[in-house]
Amino acid sequence: MQALGRGGPSPMQLGAVLVLGPPAGGDGDGEELTRVVAERLGGVRRLRQRLVRVPPGAGRPVWADDPHPDPPAHVGTAACPHPGDTQSLLDLATELVAHPLPADRPDWSAVVVPDLPGGRSAVVVVLSHVLADGIGGLALLASLADGGPPPDRTPPRPLPPYRSLVADAWRSRVRSLAGWRSAAALVRDAARSAGGLRPPRAAPCSLLAPTGPRRRTAAVQVPLEPLRAAAHRAGGTMNDALLVAVAGALGALLESRGESVDPVAVTVVVAGRRAAGVTELGNATTPLVVAVPAAGKPGERLHRFAGTVRRARDQAAGPPLTALMGPVFRGLTAVGAYRWWLRHQRRFHTLVSNVRGPGTVLTLAGRPVEQVLPVASGEAGNVTVSFDALSYAGILTVTAVADPERVPDLPVLTAAVREQLAALVTPALGG
Repeated sequence: MQALGRGGPSPMQLGAVLVLGPPAGGDGDGEELTRVVAERLGGVRRLRQRLVRVPPGAGRPVWADDPHPDPPAHVGTAACPHPGDTQSLLDLATELVAHPLPADRPDWSAVVVPDLPGGRSAVVVVLSHVLADGIGGLALLASLADGGPPPDRTPPRPLPPYRSLVADAWRSRVRSLAGWRSAAALVRDAARSAGGLRPPRAAPCSLLAPTGPRRRTAAVQVPLEPLRAAAHRAGGTMNDALLVAVAGALGALLESRGESVDPVAVTVVVAGRRAAGVTELGNATTPLVVAVPAAGKPGERLHRFAGTVRRARDQAAGPPLTALMGPVFRGLTAVGAYRWWLRHQRRFHTLVSNVRGPGTVLTLAGRPVEQVLPVASGEAGNVTVSFDALSYAGILTVTAVADPERVPDLPVLTAAVREQLAALVTPALGG
């Protein structure tokens, strides 16, 4: 399944497509579904807040309540392109996630897509990357689904007075100075997990090239349990199996282009927490750079690679480098230096994010959530293709996000991902 996004800047946003089965009573009601989505997402306090800059001397930007929250204004409707299948929904979601959210209100939106074939509907939820990571997104999914936590009816609170913000900022600075030794150790560990200050260079190949603003997405779906069982037999995890399949597929893609790279340098986005509630949103992920073997039988490669991510994660138990050196990175971003680095980096060939979602089928407004498809947008730098994976109700969905100019052969890649995953669960093929 492939979808093409529009041109323009690529905002750091993530999204999910919830495909809903037909209602038990017959015809679906798009207006009622829109009302439920607005009411439930509007009942999450963080989704009624904005990250605002504070006066000089008052510290970092802070979350402030929107004085006039209007959740229904965040929720719209859209018709699905013909023929209304999963591919068409992916097309629509790619467009929505690539479109910047309005700057004058909290950074989220939802679009209800009614009247799909077979009485189905869909909901496309889009969030700023600042609002939530994958774990936080699952907390919001739980709030949206039937039986979720009750809505937060706390009225808007004014921003604390300037003197309180300044006092809090100074207390934070004092704590940072008092703990400079432990902070230095955290910086060292974070730099090591990201490949070190002088990391080995990722082998040059066509996977690394300056990217443009357009994005094409493609999704592969496979049963979850056979893959998990294969990973456990090899002494690894689902994440290990996913990375080995992605590396093997990229190796096959490069081979079709007359190139060869082994291993593939992969940045793995791992969660800094096992769970989060709607009061604990935000982004708490850590990027780890690992070398994943690409050549040979998938099963043999999985045996060799198993445990690599776990060991790397154990060595990087603290926050990521960008969080530890936030002011530095914000300054680099402001002058365009970080974007320049992204377009010229040689640390990794691709990025992979994997989130474990609910194992059982959820319902929304009394309708079963049949599928959940992850979609993401962001500045890709010189990484021509990246991957987002989500497991839900026994199905693993792997979404590839690519620059269509640099990866015109995306069907070759998606076919290779499917073949690699199948080979891992079939010993005769996987080795």
